[in-house]
Amino acid sequence: MATILLADEVFAVVGAAIEVHRELGSGFLEAVYQEALALELAQRQIQFAAQAPLAIRYKQQLLQKNYIADFICYNQVIVELKALNRLTTLEEAQLINYLKATQFRVGLLINFGGLGKLEWKRLVR
Repeated sequence: MATILLADEVFAVVGAAIEVHRELGSGFLEAVYQEALALELAQRQIQFAAQAPLAIRYKQQLLQKNYIADFICYNQVIVELKALNRLTTLEEAQLINYLKATQFRVGLLINFGGLGKLEWKRLVR
Protein backbone atom coordinates (compact mmCIF):
# COMPACT_ATOMS: atom_id res chain seq x y z
CA MET A 1 0.00 0.00 0.00
CA ALA A 2 1.43 3.36 -1.03
CA THR A 3 1.78 6.11 1.52
CA ILE A 4 0.62 9.62 0.75
CA LEU A 5 3.34 12.21 1.22
CA LEU A 6 2.52 14.58 4.12
CA ALA A 7 -1.07 13.29 4.32
CA ASP A 8 -1.64 14.28 7.96
CA GLU A 9 -0.23 17.76 7.41
CA VAL A 10 -2.38 18.37 4.33
CA PHE A 11 -5.45 17.04 6.16
CA ALA A 12 -4.84 19.47 9.05
CA VAL A 13 -4.41 22.52 6.78
CA VAL A 14 -7.45 21.66 4.68
CA GLY A 15 -9.49 21.19 7.85
CA ALA A 16 -8.52 24.68 8.97
CA ALA A 17 -9.47 26.08 5.55
CA ILE A 18 -12.84 24.31 5.67
CA GLU A 19 -13.54 25.96 9.02
CA VAL A 20 -12.67 29.40 7.62
CA HIS A 21 -14.97 28.79 4.64
CA ARG A 22 -17.74 27.53 6.90
CA GLU A 23 -17.50 30.71 8.97
CA LEU A 24 -17.01 33.30 6.19
CA GLY A 25 -18.48 31.67 3.10
CA SER A 26 -17.58 33.00 -0.34
CA GLY A 27 -17.32 36.57 -1.59
CA PHE A 28 -14.42 38.15 0.27
CA LEU A 29 -11.06 39.15 -1.15
CA GLU A 30 -8.15 36.76 -0.79
CA ALA A 31 -6.55 38.93 1.92
CA VAL A 32 -9.56 38.36 4.22
CA TYR A 33 -9.26 34.60 3.88
CA GLN A 34 -5.51 34.79 4.43
CA GLU A 35 -5.92 36.64 7.71
CA ALA A 36 -8.70 34.33 8.88
CA LEU A 37 -6.72 31.22 7.93
CA ALA A 38 -3.71 32.49 9.87
CA LEU A 39 -5.92 32.80 12.95
CA GLU A 40 -7.34 29.32 12.44
CA LEU A 41 -3.92 27.72 11.87
CA ALA A 42 -2.61 29.36 15.04
CA GLN A 43 -5.66 28.24 17.03
CA ARG A 44 -5.09 24.66 15.86
CA GLN A 45 -1.38 24.95 16.65
CA ILE A 46 -0.39 24.24 13.07
CA GLN A 47 3.11 25.49 12.39
CA PHE A 48 3.07 28.10 9.62
CA ALA A 49 4.75 31.16 8.17
CA ALA A 50 2.56 33.71 6.37
CA GLN A 51 3.78 35.70 3.37
CA ALA A 52 6.98 33.68 3.46
CA PRO A 53 9.67 34.70 0.96
CA LEU A 54 11.14 31.72 -0.86
CA ALA A 55 14.31 31.77 -2.91
CA ILE A 56 14.04 30.76 -6.55
CA ARG A 57 16.87 29.18 -8.47
CA TYR A 58 17.48 29.21 -12.19
CA LYS A 59 20.06 26.67 -13.39
CA GLN A 60 21.46 26.39 -9.87
CA GLN A 61 21.82 30.18 -9.61
CA LEU A 62 19.88 32.09 -6.96
CA LEU A 63 17.63 34.77 -8.44
CA GLN A 64 17.22 38.17 -6.78
CA LYS A 65 13.43 37.95 -7.04
CA ASN A 66 11.75 35.87 -4.33
CA TYR A 67 8.41 34.13 -4.55
CA ILE A 68 6.14 35.12 -1.66
CA ALA A 69 4.11 32.11 -0.54
CA ASP A 70 0.75 32.78 1.08
CA PHE A 71 1.69 30.17 3.69
CA ILE A 72 4.34 27.59 4.33
CA CYS A 73 2.95 25.01 6.74
CA TYR A 74 5.05 22.54 8.70
CA ASN A 75 8.11 23.90 6.85
CA GLN A 76 7.13 21.52 4.03
CA VAL A 77 3.85 22.49 2.36
CA ILE A 78 3.32 25.54 0.15
CA VAL A 79 -0.22 26.84 0.51
CA GLU A 80 -1.48 29.13 -2.24
CA LEU A 81 -4.83 30.85 -1.63
CA LYS A 82 -7.29 32.06 -4.24
CA ALA A 83 -10.71 33.73 -4.21
CA LEU A 84 -11.89 32.91 -7.73
CA ASN A 85 -15.12 31.59 -9.23
CA ARG A 86 -13.26 28.35 -9.93
CA LEU A 87 -9.73 27.03 -10.19
CA THR A 88 -8.24 26.47 -13.62
CA THR A 89 -5.15 24.79 -14.97
CA LEU A 90 -3.46 28.21 -14.86
CA GLU A 91 -3.51 28.27 -11.05
CA GLU A 92 -2.36 24.65 -10.94
CA ALA A 93 0.54 25.43 -13.28
CA GLN A 94 1.50 28.38 -11.08
CA LEU A 95 1.73 26.18 -8.00
CA ILE A 96 3.60 23.45 -9.88
CA ASN A 97 6.15 26.06 -10.97
CA TYR A 98 6.51 27.26 -7.38
CA LEU A 99 7.16 23.68 -6.28
CA LYS A 100 9.80 23.20 -8.98
CA ALA A 101 11.51 26.51 -8.30
CA THR A 102 11.66 26.08 -4.53
CA GLN A 103 12.31 22.33 -4.28
CA PHE A 104 9.24 21.83 -2.06
CA ARG A 105 7.44 18.55 -2.75
CA VAL A 106 3.82 19.26 -1.72
CA GLY A 107 1.57 22.21 -2.44
CA LEU A 108 -2.02 23.05 -1.64
CA LEU A 109 -4.14 25.24 -3.86
CA ILE A 110 -7.14 26.47 -1.84
CA ASN A 111 -9.96 28.47 -3.42
CA PHE A 112 -12.46 30.26 -1.20
CA GLY A 113 -14.30 31.94 -4.09
CA GLY A 114 -16.39 29.08 -5.45
CA LEU A 115 -20.07 29.09 -4.64
CA GLY A 116 -21.23 26.65 -2.02
CA LYS A 117 -18.04 24.83 -1.07
CA LEU A 118 -14.33 25.17 -0.56
CA GLU A 119 -12.30 24.01 -3.54
CA TRP A 120 -8.82 22.60 -2.94
CA LYS A 121 -6.20 20.58 -4.76
CA ARG A 122 -3.11 18.83 -3.45
CA LEU A 123 -0.21 18.86 -5.88
CA VAL A 124 2.97 16.83 -5.56
CA ARG A 125 6.22 17.38 -7.42
